[in-house]
Amino acid sequence: MRRLVVILLLIGIQPWALAQSGFEFEAKKNKITIPFRLINNLIFVPVKVNGVELNFLLDSGVEETILLSLEDKAEVRFNNVQKIKLKGLGDNEAIEGLRSSKNILSFDGLTDRNHEVYIVLDQDFNFSSHVGIPVNGIIGYHFFKNHMVEINYSKKKIIVYKDDKALKPKTRNRFDSFPISIERNKPYITAQATFSLQDIDAKLLVDLGNSDAVWIFDKPERNVRMPEPNFEDYLGRGFSGDINGRRAKITSFSINGFEFLSPIVSFPDSLSIKSVSMVPNRLGSVGGEILKRFNLIFDYPNQKLYLQKSSHFGEPFTYNKSGIELQNEGMQWVQETVKLNTVHQVIGFDNTGERTDNQFKYKFSLKPVYTIASVRKNSPAQMSGLQAGDTVLSINGRETYLYSLQKINELLRAEEGKIIYISVEREGKPLKFSFELKDIL
Repeated sequence: MRRLVVILLLIGIQPWALAQSGFEFEAKKNKITIPFRLINNLIFVPVKVNGVELNFLLDSGVEETILLSLEDKAEVRFNNVQKIKLKGLGDNEAIEGLRSSKNILSFDGLTDRNHEVYIVLDQDFNFSSHVGIPVNGIIGYHFFKNHMVEINYSKKKIIVYKDDKALKPKTRNRFDSFPISIERNKPYITAQATFSLQDIDAKLLVDLGNSDAVWIFDKPERNVRMPEPNFEDYLGRGFSGDINGRRAKITSFSINGFEFLSPIVSFPDSLSIKSVSMVPNRLGSVGGEILKRFNLIFDYPNQKLYLQKSSHFGEPFTYNKSGIELQNEGMQWVQETVKLNTVHQVIGFDNTGERTDNQFKYKFSLKPVYTIASVRKNSPAQMSGLQAGDTVLSINGRETYLYSLQKINELLRAEEGKIIYISVEREGKPLKFSFELKDIL
């Protein structure tokens, strides 16, 4: 799965446009609970926009609320619309967008009645195909700014507390706390990274919208040297295009005394981050592959972050060893056989006179179509002959429409030595390939 990485810069926006009243609780409510879906280390929550429920990525790495794709939600209406330019991570130029004010965004019991949203007009800018579910938007700073927000990765739920009193002391005591800094409306921490024998104190953005473990930027003045071995890879998608770089393992990474050995770190290239205006001394980002190993409480008003080990804490660090990135290209009608659950069965005879039991019927269902978006250079997939644009028909003998995109990517992150059998269609012709997963780190 392509990683989702979003950093937004808004060009030509006046200071008054950034002021918002924020989310407020309904009367008699001190906290609300929001269930979420965790896909490829990313958090997706339902949000109502002007009365219509949409699916949003929760992303502490963006300031403004962004609409990406409405798909079948075209009935959403927006007020006070103006044209703007959007730019962020990636190697392309700014893209066109719209700014809309006085919108109503709500969760169950939590509402903002004067919310600005920024609408991406480029239909090619579509995260849904890389996630496997509809992604209509991204919400960031304005969700966190006024209240304490607990993210429980173990139970896949978010709890928003009205104030300090709503968070029970016994809950708070189960967490370790340490300071964060809120700069340009985004949270930053200081963590420790060890490269061979070199220890570095790293100021990092806490980025829920980045599914990788850690990103480190090229900083010659900090004497950061990329470890060997490493390999070139696609890292994600930003508002200004694809983000490329390299991946490698470092010796260790620790936050507030919690240490992780041999994590996989990404090093985005200079072209991909050229348009990002860095806060002073920032060295990179910490993303979902690390953050999901904790249950978190963000306290923006008091500039604190609370950590508690989650059920994911001891999971190994893995990566896509195949070299192919898949995307959901659309849907197809598939005929399925369904067993009838009836007491009385219709008995018949076939053309040989043998008795048959008509216990089955057929139905057609919409199922996903997966294509190969890219193939990493010198990877096992490339060596086998697979190409970008191939439509994947089956993996290990099972039709791909029976898999979610996340499940396919779990197969491609399996242990070294596992054989993957893939059938594809290329220019109308069925082809078969196989390759062995190889760990080059």
